[in-house]
Amino acid sequence: MTKISELEQIARVLRRDVLQMTSKAGSGHPSSCLSCAEIMTSLFFNEMKFDSKKPELGENDVFILSKGHAAPILYSSLKRAGCINDDLMDLRKFESELEGHPIPPLHGWVKVATGSLGQGLSVGVGNAFGARMQRSNSRVYVLLGDSECAEGSVWEAIELGAYYGLDNLCAIVDVNSLGQRGKTMLDRKVGDYKKRFESFGWATFVVDGHSISELNEAFAKAKKSSVPSVIIASTIKGKGVSFIENQEDWHGRVLNDAELTRALAELGEDKMPKISITKPKVKKFNFRTSGDIEFSSYSPSVYLSTREAYGKALANLAKKDSRVVVLDAEVSNSTFSNLVKKETPERFIEGFIAEQNLIGMALGLETRGYKPFSSSFAAFLSRAHDQLRMAAISKSNMVVCGSHAGVSIGQDGASQMGLEDIAIFRSLPNSVVFYPSDAVSTQSLVINSLHNKGITYIRTTRPQMPVIYSERDEFHLGDFKTLRHDGQDSVVLIGAGITLHEALKAHILLKKERILSAVIDLYCIKPINKEKLVSFVKAHGARVVVAEDHYSEGGIGDAVDSALDGSGIIVRRLGVTEVPHSGTKEQLLAKAGIDAQAIADAAHRLARPEKFIQEGIDFFKKEKKHKVKKGKSKVKKKR
Repeated sequence: MTKISELEQIARVLRRDVLQMTSKAGSGHPSSCLSCAEIMTSLFFNEMKFDSKKPELGENDVFILSKGHAAPILYSSLKRAGCINDDLMDLRKFESELEGHPIPPLHGWVKVATGSLGQGLSVGVGNAFGARMQRSNSRVYVLLGDSECAEGSVWEAIELGAYYGLDNLCAIVDVNSLGQRGKTMLDRKVGDYKKRFESFGWATFVVDGHSISELNEAFAKAKKSSVPSVIIASTIKGKGVSFIENQEDWHGRVLNDAELTRALAELGEDKMPKISITKPKVKKFNFRTSGDIEFSSYSPSVYLSTREAYGKALANLAKKDSRVVVLDAEVSNSTFSNLVKKETPERFIEGFIAEQNLIGMALGLETRGYKPFSSSFAAFLSRAHDQLRMAAISKSNMVVCGSHAGVSIGQDGASQMGLEDIAIFRSLPNSVVFYPSDAVSTQSLVINSLHNKGITYIRTTRPQMPVIYSERDEFHLGDFKTLRHDGQDSVVLIGAGITLHEALKAHILLKKERILSAVIDLYCIKPINKEKLVSFVKAHGARVVVAEDHYSEGGIGDAVDSALDGSGIIVRRLGVTEVPHSGTKEQLLAKAGIDAQAIADAAHRLARPEKFIQEGIDFFKKEKKHKVKKGKSKVKKKR
């Protein structure tokens, strides 16, 4: 065990590193690093077990810096522990991995991106849950700032951590009382933090955050706890530099040359002592696959909702591949992920109504090698947009399913209708967006999602819809299906999900008017095979009607517009343009102008514009004549 005096020496080394790094970079948050120097020292050089040469080792203890703006002291700790060899003076340089806030991979030691505050503990809950599933002795440590404890997602994680009794999870709250612009909500009331954590069922330890001995003792006690534990550390922001200590307006400010010289003189010269970090005992864990994945059989006469098909496919997938872990936000009997719970309950995690924590947990599980599938109503996933954004920055591989999408859910009303979800997921870097239209395509896309990189979104619908594909049909990433086409087509109808079925009905209506149309199922909204789509549309009339059960902004219409940009193809977009109302599916699709009749009318206008131009001229002449007569009558009355 490292001596207290040596650990105190290391804390001074870390402080010197931080001040020099941030001053050289010209930006950063040194004062937030200085307050947690002893915490980082106690963790990395006394408490945690890890092999500094093997970041991938599943038995390594895990550290998550939720207060990501303190990245410099994390980099210093990793460097001094022998984990990385980067030049610390390259902090925040364009070509350096030492970014302003931590982002994976940093040689495998940074598992998730942090810096959007309030998310680290959720990731810790997921990682700790995964460690328990793998029967690993790994412990998970999450360092939070006191300011970020105002975030609701922190308390979502606290309640879930206690609910699942994650005794391998330890949070540390750096209570330095100062946020970016002044005092935090609770200031230095460590007793209040203690009461709050205890009320959720956590073991709490209040310490002087600058006392190595108190920290070491608290961590030792936390290891013996049968519930998740928290170290509430009373600290001083800017500790170690007299003119920064407990001073406001130093949160994002670095020292100039004169101030740096003065600060380093106050800290004194210290060299890094030779230390020995305890390595964990290696315990092998392997994921298992058992045979081919079962496919449910669906006949063309069957009507089934895509949400139910999602649950069935996922249950089959989970039985065969132990990487699959399923999370749900207490709507599993609607998303049908409860079928997984019935078949393989050990692979199902109830996240309750806490979507932000749900996505954070999924990210934590993914860092353990799992492939998480998270589901909720599409509308409710919007509150977890920031968690999804950070998961994308973390280069996470996960699947998210949003059910009850669009106005087609019917009478539940606007608050339950996912109408922004495609835009949200399309905007994420390296994302995939699937929107299946029947049970067969849903099953195929769910299974394909297992192998996708990045975040895959699967959009499912509430109404039952007919099976239109056979088991022989294949659904590839970036592709689309052509369901109707003819050599004489004058317009192409594009739909997905519920609007594909409306487009198929519109195709029949148009045929009665002797207008031939092609119908495309754009089951993969992102990415789109642009070259193939442009080629097909040009060969079938060079006119397109896109219909979507989604707000017009950011959805399928925008995706198609982008794909066809510069091609000279005329596009008419139909989407939801106002806040919907309760009603039947048929009423709402008609009101939004995305049902079969609306699609047929739009296609008719594109295919035979001359007819509608003449109708417009006739209408204008009639209105003009009516206004003239009305004006003359008024003149007579005046006389």
